[in-house]
Amino acid sequence: MSVGLSHDTVLLHEAVEALQVVPDGVYVDGTFGRGGHSRLILEKLGERGRLIALDKDLLAIAAAREINDGRFQIEHGGFEHLSEVLHRLGIGKVDGVLLDLGVSSPQLDDAQRGFSFRFDAPLDMRMDTSRGETAAQWLATVDEALLAEVISDYGEERFARKIARALVASRKESPILSTRQLSEIVAQNVHSREPGKNPATRTFQAIRIYINRELEELESVLPQCVDSLKVGGRMAVISFHSLEDRIVKRFMRDMAQGDKLPRNLPIRAAEIPLGKVRLIGKAIHASEQELDANPRARSAVLRVAEYTGGLSA
Repeated sequence: MSVGLSHDTVLLHEAVEALQVVPDGVYVDGTFGRGGHSRLILEKLGERGRLIALDKDLLAIAAAREINDGRFQIEHGGFEHLSEVLHRLGIGKVDGVLLDLGVSSPQLDDAQRGFSFRFDAPLDMRMDTSRGETAAQWLATVDEALLAEVISDYGEERFARKIARALVASRKESPILSTRQLSEIVAQNVHSREPGKNPATRTFQAIRIYINRELEELESVLPQCVDSLKVGGRMAVISFHSLEDRIVKRFMRDMAQGDKLPRNLPIRAAEIPLGKVRLIGKAIHASEQELDANPRARSAVLRVAEYTGGLSA
């Protein structure tokens, strides 16, 4: 494994601009990765500013420790621990939180991590290799019904039940320990291929999301982001697939609408509870220029909300 694998930070300037960084503000980068967003935030901060970054990945932590800046602090852990980290550091409210979801390019491009079907490698898939069950360990014991459900729900794969049945049958003959084994079994059971997409793509995505509890942790952190913001502070979230973006979009919309009251309730307009956030602009996608340089940005969606505390603008 290598700390130095390249990574093009997606929507770098758009995400940091959305935060409207103030020089003496306190910010959180909930997904440090290789630090593209963090470094740009630090460029915009003054001497009294502060940036707290989190990441599960030990290689991301190693890369973060190369930043020699007294305004910066890295924490090893997932962003679902945001409130806990801020409390431990004695930080009350912050001016902005940035989340860049999903798997990073260095994780995909490091064969030994087991995230990609492009390499024959150990089937790991953990973002935090210091803890938890590997994909190979999970596949060795998972119930066929749950496996089919995971592949269907998290991979949106229509051949999920057939794939699950084949994987369970195959592991009786020999353990599924490598990415090549998994991708070959899946390919044999996917009967129509999407143009330009490996037939194992959806299954690999599904298992990775499940192993790392990505959607559960996203649902956990979004309310923490809102509760951690100062009035006027912003949260910016970059999603890379529809499952993530659906959660973010619905959460921000609900927070912007406020408490829903029964229809025909006799109440003055001024007494209607306001939302805790206001939505900032429309969803932002990568520019054609960025897509030419980094095709992996094609599915990226940036959504931004500003905390109002339920106060009128």
